[in-house]
Amino acid sequence: MLYLIFSPFAKQFILFNLFRYISFRTGCATLTTLLLAFWLGPKLIRWLKSKQGEGQPIRSDGPETHFSKKGTPTMGGLIILIPFFISTLLWADLTNGYVWIVLGVMLGFGLIGFFDDYLKLTHRNTKGISGRVRLAMQAAIAVLAALGITALSHPQLQGALALPFLKDFLLHLGWGLFSLFAMLVIVGAANAVNLTDGLDGLASVPVILTAICFGIISYLAGNVVFANYLQIHHVVGAGELAVLGGSLVGACLGFLWFNAPPAAVFMGDTGSLALGSALGTIAVIDRHEIVLAIIGGLFVVETLSVMIQVASFKLTGKRVFKMAPLHHHFEKLGWSESTVVIRFWIIAFIFALAGLATLKLR
Repeated sequence: MLYLIFSPFAKQFILFNLFRYISFRTGCATLTTLLLAFWLGPKLIRWLKSKQGEGQPIRSDGPETHFSKKGTPTMGGLIILIPFFISTLLWADLTNGYVWIVLGVMLGFGLIGFFDDYLKLTHRNTKGISGRVRLAMQAAIAVLAALGITALSHPQLQGALALPFLKDFLLHLGWGLFSLFAMLVIVGAANAVNLTDGLDGLASVPVILTAICFGIISYLAGNVVFANYLQIHHVVGAGELAVLGGSLVGACLGFLWFNAPPAAVFMGDTGSLALGSALGTIAVIDRHEIVLAIIGGLFVVETLSVMIQVASFKLTGKRVFKMAPLHHHFEKLGWSESTVVIRFWIIAFIFALAGLATLKLR
Protein backbone atom coordinates (compact mmCIF):
# COMPACT_ATOMS: atom_id res chain seq x y z
CA MET A 1 0.00 0.00 0.00
CA LEU A 2 2.71 2.47 1.02
CA TYR A 3 4.69 1.50 -2.08
CA LEU A 4 1.78 2.44 -4.33
CA ILE A 5 1.17 5.69 -2.43
CA PHE A 6 4.71 7.07 -2.21
CA SER A 7 6.77 5.57 -5.06
CA PRO A 8 5.09 7.71 -7.80
CA PHE A 9 6.46 10.81 -6.03
CA ALA A 10 10.03 9.49 -5.84
CA LYS A 11 11.34 12.05 -8.36
CA GLN A 12 9.75 14.99 -6.56
CA PHE A 13 10.74 13.91 -3.03
CA ILE A 14 14.04 12.04 -2.76
CA LEU A 15 13.00 10.43 0.55
CA PHE A 16 10.10 8.67 -1.16
CA ASN A 17 12.61 6.93 -3.42
CA LEU A 18 13.30 4.56 -0.53
CA PHE A 19 9.90 2.94 -1.08
CA ARG A 20 11.08 1.70 -4.46
CA TYR A 21 13.76 -0.44 -2.84
CA ILE A 22 12.78 -3.98 -1.88
CA SER A 23 15.54 -4.09 0.73
CA PHE A 24 14.16 -1.00 2.52
CA ARG A 25 10.60 -2.31 2.52
CA THR A 26 11.77 -5.74 3.70
CA GLY A 27 13.48 -4.20 6.71
CA CYS A 28 10.44 -2.04 7.48
CA ALA A 29 8.11 -5.04 7.14
CA THR A 30 10.25 -7.05 9.57
CA LEU A 31 10.27 -4.29 12.17
CA THR A 32 6.57 -3.47 11.72
CA THR A 33 5.49 -7.08 12.16
CA LEU A 34 7.73 -7.52 15.20
CA LEU A 35 6.36 -4.42 16.94
CA LEU A 36 2.77 -5.35 16.10
CA ALA A 37 3.32 -8.84 17.55
CA PHE A 38 4.80 -7.35 20.75
CA TRP A 39 1.79 -5.04 21.08
CA LEU A 40 -0.88 -7.56 20.13
CA GLY A 41 0.56 -10.60 21.94
CA PRO A 42 -0.46 -9.85 25.55
CA LYS A 43 -3.96 -8.79 24.49
CA LEU A 44 -4.52 -11.93 22.41
CA ILE A 45 -3.13 -14.21 25.12
CA ARG A 46 -5.50 -12.74 27.71
CA TRP A 47 -8.42 -13.14 25.31
CA LEU A 48 -7.47 -16.75 24.45
CA LYS A 49 -7.16 -17.63 28.13
CA SER A 50 -10.59 -16.18 28.87
CA LYS A 51 -12.16 -18.21 26.05
CA GLN A 52 -10.32 -21.53 26.31
CA GLY A 53 -10.43 -22.36 30.00
CA GLU A 54 -8.30 -25.51 30.25
CA GLY A 55 -6.21 -24.57 27.22
CA GLN A 56 -4.77 -26.96 24.64
CA PRO A 57 -5.39 -30.67 25.34
CA ILE A 58 -2.18 -32.52 26.25
CA ARG A 59 -1.46 -35.97 24.79
CA SER A 60 -1.90 -38.63 27.46
CA ASP A 61 0.88 -40.76 25.90
CA GLY A 62 3.31 -37.84 25.61
CA PRO A 63 6.40 -37.08 27.72
CA GLU A 64 5.55 -36.64 31.40
CA THR A 65 7.08 -33.16 31.47
CA HIS A 66 4.31 -31.92 29.17
CA PHE A 67 1.58 -32.40 31.78
CA SER A 68 2.82 -29.28 33.57
CA LYS A 69 1.78 -27.28 30.47
CA LYS A 70 -1.90 -27.94 31.07
CA GLY A 71 -3.92 -24.74 30.86
CA THR A 72 -1.67 -23.05 28.27
CA PRO A 73 -3.86 -21.50 25.54
CA THR A 74 -3.44 -22.44 21.89
CA MET A 75 -4.26 -20.62 18.61
CA GLY A 76 -1.25 -18.37 19.27
CA GLY A 77 -0.68 -18.41 15.54
CA LEU A 78 -2.99 -15.40 15.51
CA ILE A 79 -0.07 -13.43 17.01
CA ILE A 80 1.81 -14.35 13.82
CA LEU A 81 -0.91 -14.05 11.20
CA ILE A 82 -2.56 -10.76 12.15
CA PRO A 83 0.69 -8.71 12.27
CA PHE A 84 1.95 -10.51 9.16
CA PHE A 85 -1.08 -9.60 7.08
CA ILE A 86 -1.14 -5.99 8.30
CA SER A 87 2.58 -5.49 7.68
CA THR A 88 2.53 -7.17 4.27
CA LEU A 89 -0.42 -5.08 3.11
CA LEU A 90 1.44 -1.96 4.24
CA TRP A 91 4.87 -2.63 2.72
CA ALA A 92 4.45 -5.01 -0.24
CA ASP A 93 3.68 -4.06 -3.83
CA LEU A 94 0.02 -5.06 -3.99
CA THR A 95 0.03 -5.12 -7.80
CA ASN A 96 2.24 -8.23 -7.62
CA GLY A 97 0.15 -11.36 -8.17
CA TYR A 98 2.59 -13.60 -6.31
CA VAL A 99 2.02 -11.59 -3.13
CA TRP A 100 -1.71 -12.29 -3.24
CA ILE A 101 -1.16 -15.99 -3.93
CA VAL A 102 1.01 -16.37 -0.82
CA LEU A 103 -1.47 -14.36 1.27
CA GLY A 104 -4.36 -16.47 -0.03
CA VAL A 105 -2.60 -19.75 0.75
CA MET A 106 -1.66 -18.56 4.25
CA LEU A 107 -5.22 -17.45 4.93
CA GLY A 108 -6.67 -20.75 3.69
CA PHE A 109 -4.28 -22.95 5.66
CA GLY A 110 -4.58 -20.68 8.69
CA LEU A 111 -8.37 -21.08 8.67
CA ILE A 112 -8.02 -24.87 8.41
CA GLY A 113 -5.66 -24.80 11.38
CA PHE A 114 -7.95 -22.48 13.34
CA PHE A 115 -10.93 -24.79 12.82
CA ASP A 116 -8.77 -27.79 13.76
CA ASP A 117 -7.66 -26.09 16.99
CA TYR A 118 -11.26 -25.12 17.74
CA LEU A 119 -12.45 -28.72 17.45
CA LYS A 120 -9.64 -29.94 19.70
CA LEU A 121 -10.64 -27.40 22.33
CA THR A 122 -14.37 -28.07 22.18
CA HIS A 123 -14.04 -31.87 22.06
CA ARG A 124 -11.17 -31.88 24.60
CA ASN A 125 -8.97 -34.25 22.60
CA THR A 126 -5.94 -33.99 20.31
CA LYS A 127 -7.61 -35.12 17.05
CA GLY A 128 -9.54 -32.17 15.55
CA ILE A 129 -10.48 -32.41 11.86
CA SER A 130 -10.18 -35.90 10.35
CA GLY A 131 -6.95 -36.43 8.43
CA ARG A 132 -8.64 -37.07 5.07
CA VAL A 133 -10.82 -33.96 5.24
CA ARG A 134 -7.91 -31.79 6.30
CA LEU A 135 -5.66 -33.07 3.51
CA ALA A 136 -8.43 -32.65 0.94
CA MET A 137 -8.94 -29.00 1.89
CA GLN A 138 -5.21 -28.35 1.89
CA ALA A 139 -4.79 -30.02 -1.50
CA ALA A 140 -7.59 -27.94 -3.05
CA ILE A 141 -6.02 -24.66 -1.87
CA ALA A 142 -2.55 -25.76 -2.99
CA VAL A 143 -3.70 -26.79 -6.48
CA LEU A 144 -5.44 -23.43 -6.98
CA ALA A 145 -2.23 -21.70 -5.89
CA ALA A 146 -0.16 -23.83 -8.28
CA LEU A 147 -2.43 -22.95 -11.19
CA GLY A 148 -2.18 -19.27 -10.28
CA ILE A 149 1.61 -19.45 -10.08
CA THR A 150 1.78 -21.17 -13.47
CA ALA A 151 -0.48 -18.56 -15.05
CA LEU A 152 1.70 -15.71 -13.73
CA SER A 153 5.00 -17.35 -14.69
CA HIS A 154 7.08 -16.53 -17.75
CA PRO A 155 6.17 -18.93 -20.60
CA GLN A 156 9.58 -20.58 -20.32
CA LEU A 157 8.95 -21.43 -16.66
CA GLN A 158 5.32 -22.52 -16.95
CA GLY A 159 4.94 -26.09 -15.78
CA ALA A 160 8.72 -26.41 -15.37
CA LEU A 161 10.80 -27.81 -12.52
CA ALA A 162 14.32 -26.45 -11.90
CA LEU A 163 16.92 -28.71 -10.35
CA PRO A 164 19.69 -27.47 -8.05
CA PHE A 165 23.32 -27.86 -9.19
CA LEU A 166 22.23 -27.79 -12.86
CA LYS A 167 22.31 -24.44 -14.68
CA ASP A 168 19.98 -23.68 -17.59
CA PHE A 169 18.11 -26.95 -17.03
CA LEU A 170 14.34 -27.18 -16.76
CA LEU A 171 12.27 -30.33 -16.51
CA HIS A 172 9.00 -29.48 -18.27
CA LEU A 173 6.21 -31.32 -16.47
CA GLY A 174 3.25 -29.55 -18.02
CA TRP A 175 0.51 -27.76 -16.11
CA GLY A 176 -1.03 -30.94 -14.69
CA LEU A 177 2.05 -32.67 -13.30
CA PHE A 178 3.56 -29.39 -12.13
CA SER A 179 0.36 -28.53 -10.24
CA LEU A 180 0.44 -31.95 -8.58
CA PHE A 181 4.11 -31.52 -7.66
CA ALA A 182 3.53 -27.99 -6.34
CA MET A 183 0.57 -29.24 -4.31
CA LEU A 184 2.77 -31.89 -2.69
CA VAL A 185 5.42 -29.26 -1.85
CA ILE A 186 2.94 -26.82 -0.28
CA VAL A 187 0.92 -29.42 1.63
CA GLY A 188 4.09 -31.27 2.64
CA ALA A 189 5.75 -28.10 3.94
CA ALA A 190 2.64 -27.11 5.90
CA ASN A 191 2.34 -30.47 7.65
CA ALA A 192 6.10 -30.77 8.20
CA VAL A 193 6.13 -27.51 10.16
CA ASN A 194 3.00 -28.69 11.98
CA LEU A 195 4.73 -31.91 13.07
CA THR A 196 7.82 -30.00 14.21
CA ASP A 197 5.76 -27.66 16.39
CA GLY A 198 5.74 -29.87 19.48
CA LEU A 199 8.01 -28.08 21.97
CA ASP A 200 8.22 -24.50 23.20
CA GLY A 201 10.04 -22.46 20.55
CA LEU A 202 11.05 -25.49 18.48
CA ALA A 203 9.35 -24.57 15.19
CA SER A 204 9.80 -20.79 15.32
CA VAL A 205 13.56 -20.56 14.82
CA PRO A 206 13.75 -23.06 11.91
CA VAL A 207 10.90 -21.15 10.25
CA ILE A 208 12.82 -17.88 10.80
CA LEU A 209 15.97 -19.38 9.25
CA THR A 210 14.03 -20.75 6.29
CA ALA A 211 12.21 -17.44 5.77
CA ILE A 212 15.53 -15.56 5.80
CA CYS A 213 17.00 -17.95 3.24
CA PHE A 214 14.00 -17.72 0.93
CA GLY A 215 13.84 -13.98 1.35
CA ILE A 216 17.40 -13.90 -0.01
CA ILE A 217 16.60 -16.41 -2.77
CA SER A 218 13.48 -14.47 -3.79
CA TYR A 219 15.46 -11.24 -4.01
CA LEU A 220 18.20 -12.87 -6.10
CA ALA A 221 15.81 -14.77 -8.39
CA GLY A 222 13.78 -11.62 -8.97
CA ASN A 223 16.83 -9.57 -9.97
CA VAL A 224 17.99 -10.38 -13.49
CA VAL A 225 21.60 -9.31 -12.79
CA PHE A 226 22.01 -11.47 -9.69
CA ALA A 227 20.10 -14.36 -11.26
CA ASN A 228 22.38 -14.38 -14.30
CA TYR A 229 25.49 -14.10 -12.13
CA LEU A 230 24.44 -17.04 -9.96
CA GLN A 231 23.08 -18.93 -12.99
CA ILE A 232 19.70 -19.46 -11.38
CA HIS A 233 16.42 -18.97 -13.22
CA HIS A 234 15.15 -15.41 -13.25
CA VAL A 235 11.57 -15.23 -11.94
CA VAL A 236 10.02 -11.88 -12.81
CA GLY A 237 8.27 -10.44 -9.75
CA ALA A 238 9.72 -12.92 -7.25
CA GLY A 239 11.84 -10.23 -5.61
CA GLU A 240 8.76 -8.80 -3.92
CA LEU A 241 8.50 -12.01 -1.88
CA ALA A 242 11.54 -10.85 0.09
CA VAL A 243 9.18 -8.40 1.80
CA LEU A 244 6.95 -11.32 2.83
CA GLY A 245 10.00 -13.24 4.02
CA GLY A 246 10.98 -10.31 6.22
CA SER A 247 7.46 -10.07 7.56
CA LEU A 248 7.52 -13.79 8.42
CA VAL A 249 10.78 -13.30 10.31
CA GLY A 250 9.37 -10.42 12.34
CA ALA A 251 6.15 -12.29 13.08
CA CYS A 252 7.95 -15.41 14.29
CA LEU A 253 10.39 -13.39 16.42
CA GLY A 254 7.45 -11.60 18.03
CA PHE A 255 5.65 -14.88 18.68
CA LEU A 256 8.82 -16.49 20.07
CA TRP A 257 8.91 -13.77 22.74
CA PHE A 258 5.71 -15.26 24.20
CA ASN A 259 6.41 -18.89 23.24
CA ALA A 260 9.86 -19.04 24.87
CA PRO A 261 9.99 -21.62 27.68
CA PRO A 262 7.83 -21.73 29.68
CA ALA A 263 5.40 -20.85 26.88
CA ALA A 264 2.60 -18.39 27.62
CA VAL A 265 0.82 -19.56 24.46
CA PHE A 266 1.10 -22.33 21.87
CA MET A 267 1.20 -21.68 18.13
CA GLY A 268 -1.35 -24.37 17.36
CA ASP A 269 -2.26 -25.56 13.89
CA THR A 270 -3.47 -22.01 13.23
CA GLY A 271 0.13 -20.84 12.99
CA SER A 272 2.11 -23.91 11.96
CA LEU A 273 -0.01 -24.82 8.93
CA ALA A 274 -0.04 -21.21 7.71
CA LEU A 275 3.72 -20.77 8.13
CA GLY A 276 4.61 -24.04 6.41
CA SER A 277 2.26 -23.37 3.50
CA ALA A 278 3.76 -19.91 2.99
CA LEU A 279 7.29 -21.32 2.83
CA GLY A 280 6.19 -24.02 0.40
CA THR A 281 4.39 -21.51 -1.85
CA ILE A 282 7.37 -19.14 -1.94
CA ALA A 283 9.66 -22.06 -2.82
CA VAL A 284 7.38 -23.02 -5.73
CA ILE A 285 7.29 -19.44 -7.03
CA ASP A 286 11.09 -19.16 -6.81
CA ARG A 287 11.52 -22.53 -8.53
CA HIS A 288 13.60 -23.73 -5.58
CA GLU A 289 11.29 -26.47 -4.36
CA ILE A 290 14.05 -29.05 -3.93
CA VAL A 291 16.27 -26.52 -2.14
CA LEU A 292 13.43 -26.10 0.38
CA ALA A 293 13.95 -29.73 1.38
CA ILE A 294 17.59 -28.88 2.15
CA ILE A 295 17.09 -25.55 3.91
CA GLY A 296 14.12 -26.97 5.82
CA GLY A 297 15.94 -30.23 6.42
CA LEU A 298 14.88 -30.33 10.07
CA PHE A 299 11.22 -30.35 9.00
CA VAL A 300 11.99 -33.19 6.59
CA VAL A 301 13.72 -35.25 9.29
CA GLU A 302 10.82 -34.75 11.70
CA THR A 303 8.33 -35.83 9.03
CA LEU A 304 10.39 -38.86 8.05
CA SER A 305 10.55 -39.97 11.68
CA VAL A 306 6.75 -40.10 11.78
CA MET A 307 6.53 -41.95 8.46
CA ILE A 308 9.15 -44.49 9.54
CA GLN A 309 7.45 -45.01 12.89
CA VAL A 310 4.03 -45.62 11.34
CA ALA A 311 5.38 -47.90 8.58
CA SER A 312 7.47 -49.94 11.01
CA PHE A 313 4.60 -50.43 13.44
CA LYS A 314 2.16 -51.46 10.70
CA LEU A 315 4.60 -53.87 9.03
CA THR A 316 6.38 -55.38 12.04
CA GLY A 317 4.41 -54.30 15.11
CA LYS A 318 7.58 -52.65 16.45
CA ARG A 319 8.50 -48.98 16.88
CA VAL A 320 11.81 -47.58 15.66
CA PHE A 321 11.64 -44.55 17.97
CA LYS A 322 10.43 -44.33 21.55
CA MET A 323 7.97 -41.72 20.30
CA ALA A 324 7.46 -39.73 17.11
CA PRO A 325 8.03 -37.03 15.92
CA LEU A 326 11.75 -37.23 16.57
CA HIS A 327 11.94 -34.48 19.21
CA HIS A 328 9.76 -36.59 21.52
CA HIS A 329 12.12 -39.55 21.05
CA PHE A 330 14.96 -37.55 22.57
CA GLU A 331 12.73 -36.36 25.38
CA LYS A 332 11.97 -40.02 26.16
CA LEU A 333 15.73 -40.66 26.21
CA GLY A 334 16.01 -38.16 29.05
CA TRP A 335 17.02 -34.96 27.25
CA SER A 336 15.50 -31.85 28.76
CA GLU A 337 13.11 -29.88 26.56
CA SER A 338 15.50 -26.91 26.30
CA THR A 339 18.35 -29.23 25.26
CA VAL A 340 16.27 -30.75 22.46
CA VAL A 341 15.11 -27.35 21.24
CA ILE A 342 18.53 -25.68 21.18
CA ARG A 343 20.26 -28.65 19.53
CA PHE A 344 17.53 -28.85 16.90
CA TRP A 345 17.99 -25.10 16.27
CA ILE A 346 21.68 -25.75 15.62
CA ILE A 347 20.81 -28.54 13.18
CA ALA A 348 18.34 -26.23 11.42
CA PHE A 349 21.07 -23.59 11.08
CA ILE A 350 23.40 -26.13 9.45
CA PHE A 351 20.68 -27.17 7.00
CA ALA A 352 20.01 -23.51 6.15
CA LEU A 353 23.69 -22.87 5.37
CA ALA A 354 23.84 -26.01 3.23
CA GLY A 355 20.78 -24.91 1.29
CA LEU A 356 22.14 -21.42 0.62
CA ALA A 357 25.40 -22.96 -0.59
CA THR A 358 23.50 -24.57 -3.48
CA LEU A 359 23.16 -21.10 -5.04
CA LYS A 360 26.84 -21.18 -5.99
CA LEU A 361 27.07 -24.87 -6.91
CA ARG A 362 26.23 -24.85 -10.59
